[in-house]
Amino acid sequence: MSLNGKYSLGILLTFALLALVMLYVFPFLTLITGTKTMTAGLFLNSRIVIWAVLLIIFLYSKFIEKSSLTIWNDKKYPVSFYIGAVVCLYFICAIGGALLNGLISVITHEKMSDKLIQLQSIFKNNYFLIIFTCLTAGVVEEYLMRGYIQPRIEKIYNSPFLGITISAILFGILHSTYGTIGQVVGPFFIGIVFAVFYKLYSNIKIIIMCHFLFDFVSLMIMNFIDIKHLSAF
Repeated sequence: MSLNGKYSLGILLTFALLALVMLYVFPFLTLITGTKTMTAGLFLNSRIVIWAVLLIIFLYSKFIEKSSLTIWNDKKYPVSFYIGAVVCLYFICAIGGALLNGLISVITHEKMSDKLIQLQSIFKNNYFLIIFTCLTAGVVEEYLMRGYIQPRIEKIYNSPFLGITISAILFGILHSTYGTIGQVVGPFFIGIVFAVFYKLYSNIKIIIMCHFLFDFVSLMIMNFIDIKHLSAF
């Protein structure tokens, strides 16, 4: 199999595994544990499964592709650039996401995701779960969606545009399990922002930090205030 063929298979494997986790990890865990309702422990275990997906793709890239997980080398920048980039990306995502969700709410009269309402109770004052969830989203999703998928799509099709667009579309689709249009469009927009930044500046650490910050702020707001249309994590 050619390298591009291995890249294509890896992309399919990554998306398939993440989709399976998003769709079936909770039913599987409830079947094993016998738990009827969502609990903090159940959600924590689901995040651990997501880390397992990252491990599988890391091993695939190492032993099948015989390449690193992120085929673009990270560029180094001064600390001031890291801080400025994270802050700017955060506000672009927060403001843009809020405007999009507001527009969708006006057009569709969409209410808050039932899944988010359910999750709000398990995150209440559980700061370990909040931090671990944000860390999982920041590290795993960015390494897989931006670090792994985006550059490989670009190499296969020789198109930065397709690398950015397809990785963002897949990112949005993965959040469709939250059951609302806003929880697909918001992540798609954020995926575009992160993918463009990654293409321009080739630094996965910055978007990991911004993703963590974005979700952490969203979950802390959720912890204290009953608010609609928060981040998808």
